[in-house]
Amino acid sequence: MTLSISRRRLAAAATAVLGGVAFAAAFPGAALAQTDIKFTLDWRFEGPAAGFLLAQDRGYFADEGLNVTIDTGNGSVEAIPRVATGAYQMGFGDINSLIKFLDEDPAQPVKAVMMVYDKPVFSVIGRVSKGVTSDPKSLEGKKLGAPPPDGAFAQWPAFVAAAGLDTSTITIESIGFPVREPMLASGDVDGVFGFAFSVILNLKANGVPDEDISTILFADHGLNLYGNAIMVNEAFAEANPDAVKGFLKALAKGFADAVADPAAGAAAVLQRNETLNIDTETARLTMANEMNIKTPYVVENGFGGIDEARLAASIETLKISMALKGAVTAADVFDASYLPPAEERMLP
Repeated sequence: MTLSISRRRLAAAATAVLGGVAFAAAFPGAALAQTDIKFTLDWRFEGPAAGFLLAQDRGYFADEGLNVTIDTGNGSVEAIPRVATGAYQMGFGDINSLIKFLDEDPAQPVKAVMMVYDKPVFSVIGRVSKGVTSDPKSLEGKKLGAPPPDGAFAQWPAFVAAAGLDTSTITIESIGFPVREPMLASGDVDGVFGFAFSVILNLKANGVPDEDISTILFADHGLNLYGNAIMVNEAFAEANPDAVKGFLKALAKGFADAVADPAAGAAAVLQRNETLNIDTETARLTMANEMNIKTPYVVENGFGGIDEARLAASIETLKISMALKGAVTAADVFDASYLPPAEERMLP
């Protein structure tokens, strides 16, 4: 009797295994969706987030055996401790702030693994009618609104050094993200810190005409830094290297889709926030693609990688302008070993 029961159990187990194999073959994404990843964005669901959302909506994460949850953020600086503490396994944040973060505590278990904004979007956006032009010197004598967690504001000391500004005549007022564009539109401040593609379009929505909007992009005035990157908690990466590799492979596909079809990318964004305008988010995504994502370097070398010498040079810049106290190297900050081959990271 015992032998008969054992045989029946073995047969049932074999059937279950074979059934599982057949199920996996028929539904690879569903069968493999077993590694959970909580991912934090730097900001709200807006046009530039389309690459992440298309990777999710089109099953690219599931195809890699991943169950990904994407949450909004409150600035590209705040994403860093979220990942370092393990509250999120992966996230999207400013690599320059990550350098500063690691300089203050090299033991923090967080590292960048994929570059997204090859050219950073850090800017001061101003009103021409308030005397702010495309010349950084026009900021002298002005009042600027700065949300403390903003990635652009985090690079203000570096920009001041690069542009040679006299800050003794510049007033910085701490403001919240929700009132940033309304305060500039009403003239309460002369300029604000932020990501160009976000602030410009939000200003237009607040009734400010094109001809009254001026943009000072830090990267165009001596600050040759990188921008936002994908970060990973190192303990998670060491325990789940294939999950990290799969995430980046899926994300490369999602961003390629967002570049090829910005309207589809914007539609994915609106599925998460129906209060947005499809034309505005398509324009925002197109602006991000052209200014920050599909740069000449990326066209030649593929999306997601870095020039290590350029990153090292940017660290030297930050040593001077942000008073880094340690010896953080490019290798301490960025690990390219999880990236898919360059041919799988080319943008259309």
